[in-house]
Amino acid sequence: MSEEEDTLANFLETLDEAAKRLNLDPNIHKFLRKPMRTLHVSVGLLDDHGEYQIYDGYRIQYNDARGPSKGGIRYHPDVTLNKTIALAGWMTMKCAVVDIPFGGAKGAIKCDPKKMSRDEIERLTRRYTYMILPMIGPEKDIPAPDVYTDEKVMAWIMDTYSIFKGYAVPGVVTGKPIEIGGSLGRRYATGKGVAFVTQKTLEHLGIRNHPRVAIQGFGKVGSGLAKFLYEMGCKIVGISTTAGGHFDKNGLDIPRLFQHSYDGKVWSEFENTHFIEDMNEANKALFESEVDLLIPAALEDQLTEKNADLIQAKVIIEAANGPTTPKADQVLNEKGIFVIPDVLANSGGVVVSYFEWVQDTQAYLWPEEQVNKELENVILKSYDEVLKRAVKEEITMRMAAYENGIDRLAKAIQLRGFFP
Repeated sequence: MSEEEDTLANFLETLDEAAKRLNLDPNIHKFLRKPMRTLHVSVGLLDDHGEYQIYDGYRIQYNDARGPSKGGIRYHPDVTLNKTIALAGWMTMKCAVVDIPFGGAKGAIKCDPKKMSRDEIERLTRRYTYMILPMIGPEKDIPAPDVYTDEKVMAWIMDTYSIFKGYAVPGVVTGKPIEIGGSLGRRYATGKGVAFVTQKTLEHLGIRNHPRVAIQGFGKVGSGLAKFLYEMGCKIVGISTTAGGHFDKNGLDIPRLFQHSYDGKVWSEFENTHFIEDMNEANKALFESEVDLLIPAALEDQLTEKNADLIQAKVIIEAANGPTTPKADQVLNEKGIFVIPDVLANSGGVVVSYFEWVQDTQAYLWPEEQVNKELENVILKSYDEVLKRAVKEEITMRMAAYENGIDRLAKAIQLRGFFP
């Protein structure tokens, strides 16, 4: 099995290395290597043609030592059980790194939403919600959007859950529409958080004068991030997606590209750029770009041993979950590339999800300025904590982040003790 195929092994390899460095209690280490609870369901759907389809669905609660489980729901044809467990593990680490009172979870359905109607996706969502109903709830496990899920999907989950409860329960999910208990600033929170981290990194490394940036992905995270970085004065010279990549050494017109994408126009029809239609070729060109910052904002396992040595960027900011395999990480470190890990860089989404959960609990909507300011405070405090440890111990930012997260998780587990 190749490194990019076993995402769970990649997560555990980094976890094990950090645990060894910390001389972690072996019993706690064993506890952190396994998900607390795993649910595998067969999700039935009566499609638009009157035929039944069956999809594999999962909900993983990795660890709840620090609070209710928290994690998104993904709809994607490449979903596997091991990937879902790894994503739940990363969420556990992420919540601990930024010190919010959540554990980690993840949900997923192995399907291709691009080939499904909106009505089919709604029926699939409601059936899946029914099947994971015993596991979720505001005090137990709070889902959120992920790849190919959005505010509307969260609204369907909230509505289905509320129907079974007999009253509205807005706190069962985050990332939902404002009108039913969502938070201002949540939609682009992950991208905004990455932007805060990017700005801090540029200041730390002394990179100024319109840094050149390449971004993989232009979905919820990548598009918002491109907009924020453009407004910061960065020059976005390349963006790739599953539909191909646009490149311009002088800098892409991000507001126009953002509007083009927002209007639902065909990606390839965006004009006045060098366009590469093939996704693999576009990603290759993007990864090999001579830029200051390379930002993977798509899926896991994108930077591997096969392409890491070809990367020319000075800095990598991981806006996606698990985009870099351990072997690639070693190559990047040897090349002197400064990597900001996913469990810190893309934590803005879960931080603002926590704010949304708090607002739902209090039935009090915060102004967007407050949400953004609190996000900046939390993520930059965490950045400073990780950087301080990395410098003091002469280790990578990834290892420092994992050590901070494991420290907090271990203390919570020790304080709570084991039952029985």
